Amino acid sequence: MSTNTIKDLAAGTAGGIAQVLVGQPFDIVKVRMQTSAKGTYNGMLHCAGGILKNEGPLAFYKGTLTPLLGIGLCVSIQFGALEYAKRVFAGQNLANGRGGDGGRMLGGGQLIIAGVGAGLANGFVSGPVEHIRIRLQTQSNTNPIYNGPFDAIKKISSQHGLAGLFKGQCVTFLREATGYGAYFLVYEKLIQREMTQKGIRREQINPMNAVLYGAAAGYALWAVIYPIDMIKSRMQTDGFTPSTGQKYASARDCVRKVWQTEGIGAFTRGLGPTLIRSPFANGATFLGFEMASRVLYS
Repeated sequence: MSTNTIKDLAAGTAGGIAQVLVGQPFDIVKVRMQTSAKGTYNGMLHCAGGILKNEGPLAFYKGTLTPLLGIGLCVSIQFGALEYAKRVFAGQNLANGRGGDGGRMLGGGQLIIAGVGAGLANGFVSGPVEHIRIRLQTQSNTNPIYNGPFDAIKKISSQHGLAGLFKGQCVTFLREATGYGAYFLVYEKLIQREMTQKGIRREQINPMNAVLYGAAAGYALWAVIYPIDMIKSRMQTDGFTPSTGQKYASARDCVRKVWQTEGIGAFTRGLGPTLIRSPFANGATFLGFEMASRVLYS
């Protein structure tokens, strides 16, 4: 593994930790709304108020250890794969006499491919990590099935094997590939635009602009993937077998049954907390990555 890749992985970890600490309270509200029966909550504030009243303020960070470790690793993989792909494309551009200084001004198609690759690489880890997190976020507070992430991993794997941990994995890959193609395209194009307009290097961009561009990238991601994310959440909170309350035989079956029983509105349920969370969490992610990169590459 090259020195640059190690630096990218480290910087991505910093971004991932920032993302979790900022975004976790919003995420638990989103998941509760996505996976609850129709009519359970009147809206985001009703859901958040119920969590606060019935479970206390610490409930907003329920299951945080899993994403703190796992999402740190996921974002590390995302940025490691992205930056590697960017270097490969920059080398190709340089050889073909395009892409500006060092061939680093990648085209839109190159950025989409790099983002899709980053998303797929990330999906191998994000699938089981988010599955465990969602199980912990949605279980009963008074009679929990799992006593933390490691207990959840142990029980699920012993009862349902490796496939149990990777429940909903196909939908996860679809979400990650689609979402991160859009995510990194928007962010990198905004960075390129400022560099070109002002004639500056990447490390000279104001850190607050990285926050703003990260917020825009986050909105692009959720605009593309939210219905897919809802199906993933349903699949990952569903029973493992018919005897344990399994409702959906597959992702396609899940889409069909949700559409028939709850209507199109179910596919955007929980969107409010997601849109509020997104600029803060994604802005923090890119700020953490960019600042860590500047230190590591200085």
